[in-house]
Amino acid sequence: MTINKLITHSGGFHADELLSSAVLTHLFPNAQLIRSRDPILVTPAADKIIYDVGGAYNADTQIFDHHQRPTPLRHDGQPFSSFGLIWAHYGHEYLMAMDIPSADIENIHSNFDTKFVLPIDLLDNGTMEPSVAGALSILTLPALLGSLKPVFDDTSPTANDDAFFKALPIVSSFLEAQIHNLAAKSRAKNIVIEAIEKAEKSSILELPIGMPYRSVLDQEDADHILFVIHPRGGDWALNGIKLSNDTFEQRADLPAAWAGLTNTELENVSGVKGAKFCHNARFIAVASNREAILKMATIALKSISIS
Repeated sequence: MTINKLITHSGGFHADELLSSAVLTHLFPNAQLIRSRDPILVTPAADKIIYDVGGAYNADTQIFDHHQRPTPLRHDGQPFSSFGLIWAHYGHEYLMAMDIPSADIENIHSNFDTKFVLPIDLLDNGTMEPSVAGALSILTLPALLGSLKPVFDDTSPTANDDAFFKALPIVSSFLEAQIHNLAAKSRAKNIVIEAIEKAEKSSILELPIGMPYRSVLDQEDADHILFVIHPRGGDWALNGIKLSNDTFEQRADLPAAWAGLTNTELENVSGVKGAKFCHNARFIAVASNREAILKMATIALKSISIS
């Protein structure tokens, strides 16, 4: 079966059909994307995928609207938007097209659905208020995409379509970046687990390169790890470990006396030759070599036990 047409509604646009379009245009690059409410165009056919318009949800006929009653619901009773429906039916194919290893596809599909797709679904259906993001609500992805809509006094008859197609590559880049990041975390997991095993009871975890590690430490119950070191370009970095993604609070801070110091001043205060930098917030320090960063990590651990 060849998909020749991708049909979504005309007029104003939202994050759900933009993100759906990003998935579908990646899968069907030769299909024509049409924005219309024409009853003939939104009538299902074998060569069409219709989404966020049409008043029906039927995967067999490739129509994925969510505005009708009853609203399509997830297994847990939460509502789908068109993005959730498209992700449920085409997300696995999209990940395969993104060259995600087959062993990681199911896990990444599920994680992306929970962390990225579901919030879009809830916001689009009005079951989550934008205010949950607090002062950052204007910086959420749906809000930023909404800012790409034409201004009220743009009288061009193609204003909405022009804005939609201008926004689409931006949306695609966000979507692809999220997937690449999830794939990277999956690749990093085994490396971090091996490093944890090698560290044994040490509170210092050494990694061969900078990579995502916090979630793996939680999964592996590696509560004894307080600092992470790894090469960074020509230098070495010493990192604290945040308690969660929602806070800057760490399992342990670097010494207060190091905060904001650099080069000779930091060397003098820390007593470590090669110490180069410590962030004022005490979550990262840098040294010129592995020996120096290990000394800094050891001193940081001693300062915690003393305090």
